[in-house]
Amino acid sequence: MLPLCQTVCWALRHTNSNKCFSKTRKRETPICQRKPERANFPEALMSKSLNGVQQFLRLAQSGTDEKEREKALVSLRRGLQHPETQQTFIRLEGSVRTLVGLLTSNRALLQLEAARCLHELSHSEQSAVAEACLPATSYLLTYLSGHSSDFIELCLYTLGNLIVESEAVRKQLLPQGIVPALAACIQSPYVAVLEALGYVLSQLLQAKEAPEKIIPSILDSTLPQHMLRLMQPGPKLNLGVAVEFAWCLHYITCSQVNNAVLITHGALATLVLLLLDLAGTVQRVDDAGLELLACPVLRCLSNLLAEVPVESEGEEMQLRDERVMAALFILLQFFLQKQPSLLPEGLWLLNNLTANSPTFCTSLLSLDLLEPLLQLLPLSNVVCILVLTVLCNVAEKGPAYCQRLWPGPLLSCVLNTLTLSDTEVVGQSLELLQLLFLYQPEAIQDFLQQSGLQALEQHQEEAQLRDRIRALQQTAIHA
Repeated sequence: MLPLCQTVCWALRHTNSNKCFSKTRKRETPICQRKPERANFPEALMSKSLNGVQQFLRLAQSGTDEKEREKALVSLRRGLQHPETQQTFIRLEGSVRTLVGLLTSNRALLQLEAARCLHELSHSEQSAVAEACLPATSYLLTYLSGHSSDFIELCLYTLGNLIVESEAVRKQLLPQGIVPALAACIQSPYVAVLEALGYVLSQLLQAKEAPEKIIPSILDSTLPQHMLRLMQPGPKLNLGVAVEFAWCLHYITCSQVNNAVLITHGALATLVLLLLDLAGTVQRVDDAGLELLACPVLRCLSNLLAEVPVESEGEEMQLRDERVMAALFILLQFFLQKQPSLLPEGLWLLNNLTANSPTFCTSLLSLDLLEPLLQLLPLSNVVCILVLTVLCNVAEKGPAYCQRLWPGPLLSCVLNTLTLSDTEVVGQSLELLQLLFLYQPEAIQDFLQQSGLQALEQHQEEAQLRDRIRALQQTAIHA
């Protein structure tokens, strides 16, 4: 059960599963936050100059009427879409303080436009811009308990964007109570708010300091229970919300901070039900973006299984084992046709299911899934290594399992992998042959008859493989 980071090394089985792919992205203003522009101020006034920014700030703060002030803020927001204007704005003394004053005013339209200006600033990739917005974070958190779902959504996306760019922002938000605020907000009935909250949470969880400073407090809150509730299959399941929280769950599991808490809250049961539901859905629906949810679900299951032996999961898991295996192969076929890049995700879970579980190895064989598995071997070296690893998992369970693997198409498939130049592929093939020779001696004769020794000879000069090839040759010859 293996680590998987952005530079992926599909290693051998039985190690830890730590698959941490980054999903960081800046979220644009939600559609519901975009209204028709009513301001027609000359764009020349919003140049990169300090005077231009000052003029709009002055009008926004003390214009003759609310309409004029709102127009000034709209124009300021337009200008803040440009990095140069953002830099000019934060260098202007009192600029953010003025925005915060408008954000906390009792004028709803001015408050909304001030929040939109902060949102434009949050898109900056410069940490200095994010840190200039520090005076606003406590107010953005406070408004998460408000009544306007649109305004809450805007505040959430602004917070999420600020979190991405600045450790100082994250450091300030924790004592300000972002975790309790999110735990309260996650009970919102609004889908758009929940998706936005998932975005904020995912940014927090991907921070470099998350394992030490953020994830423990999240696990101590009610957030995990609510996340799992929102991922429960059924008519109320929203795909977008489920995708956001599945990724959040993935970031928690791959941190390995305290996955026992997630298991206690029923994470494995929820994920298994989701896996079964996804398999059923892909058989009914041609293409509904389900791979977006399948990927984090498969990773979460793989990571949790790395910590808890499958056979200890109790009767509930045992009763579902054949359904899990069947569902996983349905998804593998779906990925093969629609999204081949996700095949390693499914195979990784298959590896972790079979690594320590005779029950799942039996299911794979009894459901006649060996041939569909072998058909994946030629797709890529990564896929090939994982398929061979799963086959090794089955073979190492002993003679009874090797008898089910042999005879059949397995030998010719393994011999084909020996023609490849990838050392890791060949090494995994040698391990599989070694197990077969040990537990199913009849396989040796077939191996010799199909020119197996000649296949081995082409790799005997490779230093990493030399000793293992010599051992196999000796075993075959003396047999």
